[in-house]
Amino acid sequence: MDMQLNRKRALVTGASRGLGYATALGLAREGCRVAINSRNPDSLAESANKVAAETGSQVIPVAGDVTDPAVPERIVHQTAEAFGGLDLLVTNSGGPPAGKFVSFDDTAWQAAFELNLLAHVRLIRAALPYLRQSPAASVLTLTSYSIKQPIPNLVLSNSIRSATIGLTKTLALELGSEGIRFNSILPAWTETERVYELMSHRAKVNGTSVEEEIAKQSQDSPLGRMGRPDEFANAAVFLLSPAASYITGVMLSVDGGMYKGTL
Repeated sequence: MDMQLNRKRALVTGASRGLGYATALGLAREGCRVAINSRNPDSLAESANKVAAETGSQVIPVAGDVTDPAVPERIVHQTAEAFGGLDLLVTNSGGPPAGKFVSFDDTAWQAAFELNLLAHVRLIRAALPYLRQSPAASVLTLTSYSIKQPIPNLVLSNSIRSATIGLTKTLALELGSEGIRFNSILPAWTETERVYELMSHRAKVNGTSVEEEIAKQSQDSPLGRMGRPDEFANAAVFLLSPAASYITGVMLSVDGGMYKGTL
């Protein structure tokens, strides 16, 4: 299938590693010009060079912490100036700390709110003027299947990511008439650095090993394993692409069947 992505202009945040990196790599393989973002300039530059070397696409690093209110607008403008506009936006901001409800004070909740809702809001708001000029505008928010099936010990993520889903669906309705599509992917357990950090936390709490916790969690999938970042990226690239031009307002679970509901 031709994804019709050649020369499209994309910004992917949280992209020096994990799902963001895999998505940026997938877009670059389809011929996109891609700006990638993360907080660490050194690791970001290394990741940008790797993607560019593998794909031959133009890849630029735009460093900054998206929880800083000034950063989303800056990195969106940097991307648009470098590429002459913006067609695709992937808002990915990682996850808040693991822990139970009683573990977190107002400061922790506010930090999670900045990370998992307001970062998306600010990025989309900054990108809208450019997206309105694109003939193939598409936004993808990265959330979690925990909005359908809460994950134990992740109360911050379970709670606040649901707001991002509400945002995504609302914007699909509000801006569809302008030709801008909004979708979200709800990944389950995928082999990323973030997941290994969470498994390490579980192992410490349960007195087990990381390998034991990964094996235990993998049993939740009918496929008997966690997902791979490239499997997530394949779905992300399709939803962002003009090949999915009649798909908007979709909350797609990429979870290997871990979500057990019917809706």
